[in-house]
Amino acid sequence: MRPMRLDLAGFTVFRDPTTVDFTDADFFALVGPTGSGKSTVLDAICFALYGTVPRWGGTRGLGNALAPSATEARVRLVFESAGDRYVATRVVRRDGRGNVKTANAGLQLMPPGFDVTKLDTGLSPEDLGEVVAGTPAEMEAAVLAAVGLPYEQFTSCVVLPQGQFADFLHAKPATRQQILVNLLGLGVYEEVQKRATERAGRAEARLEEVDRMLGGLTDTDDAALAAAQGRVEQARDLAGAVGAAVPEWEAARAAQREAGAALAAIDADLAVLDAVRPPDGVAEVALAVSAARSAAQEAATAVTVAEEREEKLRGELAGVGDESASRLLLSAYADRDRISGELAEVAPALTLAQDEHEAAVAALAQARTAAERAESVLEAAFAAHEDAKAADQAAALRAHLAAGVPCPVCEQQVSRVPALPAGSAVAAAVAAGKTARAESDSAKRAVQDRDVAARDLERVLLRARARHDQLRDRLTELDDRLAGAATPEALRHDLAEHARLRRALDEAAGAVGSGRDAARRARGAVDAAEERLRTSWRDFDATRDGLARLAPPAADRDDVSAAWAALAEWAAGQAARRHTERTERAAAVDAAHRAAEVVQGRIAELLAAAGLTPDDDPVRVAAVAVERAEAGHRRLVERREQAAGLREQRAGHEREARLARALAGHLRANNFERWLLAEALDLLVDGASRILRELSCGQYDLVHDKGEFFVVDHHDAGLRRGVRTLSGGETFQASLALALALSEQLAGLSTTSASLESIVLDEGFGTLDVATLDTVAATLESLAARGDRMVGVVTHVPALAERIPVRFEVRKDARTARVERTGL
Repeated sequence: MRPMRLDLAGFTVFRDPTTVDFTDADFFALVGPTGSGKSTVLDAICFALYGTVPRWGGTRGLGNALAPSATEARVRLVFESAGDRYVATRVVRRDGRGNVKTANAGLQLMPPGFDVTKLDTGLSPEDLGEVVAGTPAEMEAAVLAAVGLPYEQFTSCVVLPQGQFADFLHAKPATRQQILVNLLGLGVYEEVQKRATERAGRAEARLEEVDRMLGGLTDTDDAALAAAQGRVEQARDLAGAVGAAVPEWEAARAAQREAGAALAAIDADLAVLDAVRPPDGVAEVALAVSAARSAAQEAATAVTVAEEREEKLRGELAGVGDESASRLLLSAYADRDRISGELAEVAPALTLAQDEHEAAVAALAQARTAAERAESVLEAAFAAHEDAKAADQAAALRAHLAAGVPCPVCEQQVSRVPALPAGSAVAAAVAAGKTARAESDSAKRAVQDRDVAARDLERVLLRARARHDQLRDRLTELDDRLAGAATPEALRHDLAEHARLRRALDEAAGAVGSGRDAARRARGAVDAAEERLRTSWRDFDATRDGLARLAPPAADRDDVSAAWAALAEWAAGQAARRHTERTERAAAVDAAHRAAEVVQGRIAELLAAAGLTPDDDPVRVAAVAVERAEAGHRRLVERREQAAGLREQRAGHEREARLARALAGHLRANNFERWLLAEALDLLVDGASRILRELSCGQYDLVHDKGEFFVVDHHDAGLRRGVRTLSGGETFQASLALALALSEQLAGLSTTSASLESIVLDEGFGTLDVATLDTVAATLESLAARGDRMVGVVTHVPALAERIPVRFEVRKDARTARVERTGL
């Protein structure tokens, strides 16, 4: 894995958007003061890939990703691995309740030759390439497939964080062995052993299932096959014999059916002939029709007489006059009398309203005059009060004057001081003013009261005058309308005569309605009688049509009763002749039935001898027997083939189970895994010892014994010392040697074929002396010069940073951290 570009926004100390471009930085250093955010750059790389950072302690520290007061953090990493280029993105957000969760995570395979600088042009996520993982749950497997390393191996071989640099060096043998198992992917052999055991179990289960199925495939030997073939031949012989007898049986049955059909035809004719009987009451139907027609004629005549009387009364009523006009005139006479009386009552009230209104107007004028006088008195009191206040103020100033002294107001010399008044006039003026104010307010209220009363009386006068004028106009209108009209007595006489004729007309109309109802009932009786007559003829025609094939005689269409009698007599004669013929037909049916039973019995014996149950279709029964025998033969053949196949399967399952058990047994003892671990540890220690000799100027070699690490001190006669006895600088040298060897050799040792294209060191260069630091720098330069991986260093040691060609300087202010590239 080789990082190409890192974009940060809102991530820990990087509040503002920040980009770190690693495109051509084969050997670089992250430099800056302690706490500026150098290690945070490595944290962002781990977080983009795996969603966590070693310093956070797993996913529980997800809230550490957010910058202070930020609600969202975004990290995007573009990296290359095994020749492919990927972009990994993670976004975390804080919700309204303060919970921090991963809002988005994804991994995309970028198109070949994609220009990383185009990421600054606002491309949409769809433009970045094929989506390999689109959810946080899919990221783990997708990153493992792309990088080739799980999180623990990545932080031990690619990004080596602070605080964990010497873990592998100081680990216990069992812990170190487990770390190597994880790093080298040797756990796959345990998985192989487990899967071999499961596969053996499945093969044995299938073996048991095959044995159970073979146990159910008995009776499939050659004797059973010969017996099945014999049953097929017997069934075919039976089918041939039945097929030969069936035509004779069918001929006998056909003769039986013909005789039965002739007998059934005679029985059908007898059933029809015996049913011919005249219906009850057919003789009275014609008489009922005549009586109903006479009654209908009488009812029609009565209706005509009632209609003529009604028409006469209508003419008389029209000659009397217009009833509505007479009633309107009488109503107008009554209105004139009522309005005349009401006008006589309204005239005195109008006069009284006029007098009261005039008195109210006069009282209002007097009140206004009194109010004006009171207002004049009040103004005089105000003027007297002002004069009194001025006099008192002058007297107050005069008390401080002295002859020959300048006046404090006009600054002129006072020649003489006037005598002071005996008392103050302000009190008297105030009392007079209050009295004048009370009288003025009383006068104004009196004006308001008189004004309200005058307006109320004016409204009463206007309403009375309007009512008087309205009544007078209505009376004049009625007088004009009634001029020349008939007297009320004459009008009442016309109305009485009109009412008498109306009552007579209503009685005549009732008689017309009753007559019409009676006429409708009479016509209904005629229709019913005629319908009964038509029904009798329809019944006769239906009965005669049912006998058409027997050629019945012609009918008399004038008398339905006579027609029924003639038809019944003819049907009785025909029935007598057919009763004689039926006896002969019944004897023929019995003979044909006996002949069919003889042939049927012969077929039944054939079927019974074969153990079959006969039915109406013996050919089908025999054919079914043949099919069953042939099907049994086919099933037996199939079972024999199935048994042979199962025996072959059993042999294969038995071999598979035996091989799987053997493989599981070999791997269960862990001998192979222990051998691989020993070989890996030997290679690892050899490589680390070579690097440590370079770092220590030939002083130390690294060896291991029974899982423990030791250093051989060549400056002390080859003394072997435990690694825990090393000083801080020596521990760093040993840890760095082991880390570099582990990183160099993991690709060759690991079964995961990880692509180790970079290594970044974030640990204790400040503890080294100048000579050791120079050796470390030379070692890193040699590692970078080989060109097979990117080498990065996180340091705040200037001597080391200056020897590295590309430097990313990290600065931090009160708001955010920033990264600036310096060097080449």
